[in-house]
Amino acid sequence: MSIDTSRVAKTNTTAATAKKSNPVGGVAEWADDRLGLAALAKKNLRKVFPDHWSFMLGEIALWSFVVLLLSGVFLTLWFTPSMGETTYQGSYAQLRGVSMSEAFASALRLSFDVRGGLLMRQIHHWAAMLFVAAMMVHLLRVFFTGAHRKPRELNWVVGALLLILGTLEGFTGYSLPDDLLSGTGIRAADGFIKSQPVIGTYMSFLLFGGEFPGDVIIPRLYIVHVLLIPGLLLALITAHMILLVYHKHTQWPGPGRTEQNVVGFPMLPVYAAKAGGFFFCVFGVAAMMGGLLTINPIWKYGPYDPSKVTAGSQPDWYMGWPDGALRIMPNIESHFWHRTWSWNVFLPIIVLPMLLFTIVLLLPFIESWITGDKRDHHLLQRPRDAPGRTATMVALMTLYGVFWIAGGNDIIAIRLNLSINQITYFNRAAVFIAPVIAYLITKRWCISLQRKDRETLLHGYETGIIMRSPEGGYTERHLPLPTERAYRLTARNRDPDVLAELPGGPDANGVEPPRGIAGGLAGLRHRLRKMMYADNIQKPTTEELEEGHHHAEHEHELQAPMEGHPADGHQFDGHHLVEGEKLRADD
Repeated sequence: MSIDTSRVAKTNTTAATAKKSNPVGGVAEWADDRLGLAALAKKNLRKVFPDHWSFMLGEIALWSFVVLLLSGVFLTLWFTPSMGETTYQGSYAQLRGVSMSEAFASALRLSFDVRGGLLMRQIHHWAAMLFVAAMMVHLLRVFFTGAHRKPRELNWVVGALLLILGTLEGFTGYSLPDDLLSGTGIRAADGFIKSQPVIGTYMSFLLFGGEFPGDVIIPRLYIVHVLLIPGLLLALITAHMILLVYHKHTQWPGPGRTEQNVVGFPMLPVYAAKAGGFFFCVFGVAAMMGGLLTINPIWKYGPYDPSKVTAGSQPDWYMGWPDGALRIMPNIESHFWHRTWSWNVFLPIIVLPMLLFTIVLLLPFIESWITGDKRDHHLLQRPRDAPGRTATMVALMTLYGVFWIAGGNDIIAIRLNLSINQITYFNRAAVFIAPVIAYLITKRWCISLQRKDRETLLHGYETGIIMRSPEGGYTERHLPLPTERAYRLTARNRDPDVLAELPGGPDANGVEPPRGIAGGLAGLRHRLRKMMYADNIQKPTTEELEEGHHHAEHEHELQAPMEGHPADGHQFDGHHLVEGEKLRADD
């Protein structure tokens, strides 16, 4: 049988042509001739992605953002971003006849008069919560597994910027309805802006178009919320995905997986089908939460009035930690140049978030500088394999948690009948003490797990079978690890030797050690490396593994004659009948 090869694609730059012409095929061939889509599709649509449940965390964030876009488009058709005054005459009787802004009136109309409006509002709000939460957990997964190392430092920066922008997007979004709760948040933001020395009052005047609250803040926040930040988020997500494809996806170590390959499923049809199904799962969860769980019931708060404030007001959870820092900050003010410098607001709200976000952005570069590791890494690490890194992030998480708890000090005091002052004093101390304790506990925990892995590699895993020797001693039988698990435990590299001290004089080549600032940085780097690596338990060497396996084989030979026979005393363990059983000594 002859085959017509004239219509078969011979290279990656040519597309196969249909035997029978049709309009769709003609359009596709026309586009491919001019845009070269065939080569691009052939290369990328067959790209392989590894499969692991932890990789789905980033997809939750991605699909939550898609849900946000879809529900946001619906809401923009009905929302009126205006602070013009109107009298409400809608369906909600308790507020009928009340004077309010057009923004709040349109939010009420969306909730009670537009079919499906309340559902879409709540889907949008819950999807925003999922978006920020998924980004945070995804960022933690990336850091704990070492996926932020070279060559992915820039992708880590992009991800951290996405988290910052997502937080700001959430704040601008929940401020738009102009209810009493969101208005209280905007008033707090006005105070934060004014706390900046010298320029604060000018910045507030420009932002609000005059004295707070002005009449332009809602329209401006609307533009930022629906145009500026979403555009930046789309650009950063696109850059994030391009870098992901360019660097190839990280994978967990295992047989057949190296730093040079990727083991998994192709984009089409497997991964695309799974990703599509996962989108509908995320959308379904957001829709279920929007339909069953009430969030931000603005009709209970009423329209914003600058002379009022809601009792027990709390921001959305992702804004709770700077609010907590503000609540536990001592009342410190200074007076310079006929101006008041409000350190009690400026430091926890402006300086602290910028400092912590800067640290998060620089974490890959700081770690690379400390370790001196310039290699490319495509295989992931278990958190226990990098105790210093894991303990550092747990310390940062603990700091975040203390601030977050402090943000609800009033609610905690009311619900638990405690003194709000005592809660504040406790949190002030915990901010400095708790991260240190969390660091030490986490590091020792990881080192203990490393020690356990080493013992398991050398002596095998515990089977639960107790053997009795002729001398009367009892030992537990160990068996060698399965190949895949042993590979996983030995995949990590041995840590560098950091116990040697820095040379005080010229080295073997006569080169003097650095002095001044460079020498101080070298000494700091050496101390940090010792703190990161000195106590780690190294994986066994090849010689140690061979010796351990030889010892295990010898023990197995000694215990082999007893296989198939219960050890003395196990006949009476209550798990089987004992009639006819007798001790081995009676044989």
